[in-house]
Amino acid sequence: MINNGIIKTGLSAAMHFLVDGLCLCCLFLLDSFAGDNDFLTVFLYYNVLAFLTQPFSGLLADALPHPHWQLLASVVLLLLGVVVATFSLTTAASTISSFSYHLTGILLGLGNSLFHTWGGKQTAVTTDNDIRALGVFVSTGAFGIAVSLLFHSWSLLYTMLIAIGLLALTYLYIDKGEVKTLNKKTRPPFPSIIVCVCLIALMLAVMLRSYVGERFSCAIPSEHAYIVLLIGFLAMAGKMAGGWIARWFGVVRSLFVLVALVAALLLLKGNSQTMMLCGLFAVNCTMPITLYLANVVMPRREGLAFGLLAAALMPGYLMAVL
Repeated sequence: MINNGIIKTGLSAAMHFLVDGLCLCCLFLLDSFAGDNDFLTVFLYYNVLAFLTQPFSGLLADALPHPHWQLLASVVLLLLGVVVATFSLTTAASTISSFSYHLTGILLGLGNSLFHTWGGKQTAVTTDNDIRALGVFVSTGAFGIAVSLLFHSWSLLYTMLIAIGLLALTYLYIDKGEVKTLNKKTRPPFPSIIVCVCLIALMLAVMLRSYVGERFSCAIPSEHAYIVLLIGFLAMAGKMAGGWIARWFGVVRSLFVLVALVAALLLLKGNSQTMMLCGLFAVNCTMPITLYLANVVMPRREGLAFGLLAAALMPGYLMAVL
């Protein structure tokens, strides 16, 4: 019989694919009805809300008496975002359409933030911080973005929304008898100064990884659809594989080897597309490792740990693209 933790990880990973895909699908669909300035503005603060608010939604995930209220709130916000986006296309008044477009970005960004920290915390506590499960959960969003970038349509958007609702209900049904048992396992807390130093080091590492990963991605010519899908797939596969690599060979040894490999590929990449694709895969292998370590130094604060590392992604991304 399949362990419930495996089923829940699979469900949350599938929802991660759909949530990230839905948000990008919706924004790209509205792009054709809005000016370039509107799209860039909405896309910017969607990402700010989706990433930089995660420390706060992570605190919420740690504090809520019922862990799945946050999932329900996320689904409601995503639903409202899709409804507002649909409404914005039915009105003839450009000011109302513009307002609806901006409101859509806000709703999707907040819904995305709530989902990620809920999923990150639940994956950690239901699997006792299993690094393989963490890698599976964080991996799928990248491929969802790639799929939506290429195939965004209203039918895909509504299909993703319905699938998110069904998977969320399935998760709630499976977990209904176990909600009260989460987070009972505790570990002795580390001294505050050690926690702060470790978190700062991990956040700097995540920021650097985001910068390097974006440099690899931007350097890969993506004029063909299969390359976009390949980039998304390799990012997903790297995050997924990183958890298994660390489980097999040890966290410290795996991290050391992966960092050395990424550095070598960064120096040697030149104009070689193969090197850049290998670098993209390797740098993503480190993601479950940093998340695992953050959970180790912050026991029972898995939501905040996830949120802080997610927020650290944004500065690295901006440094790479600006």
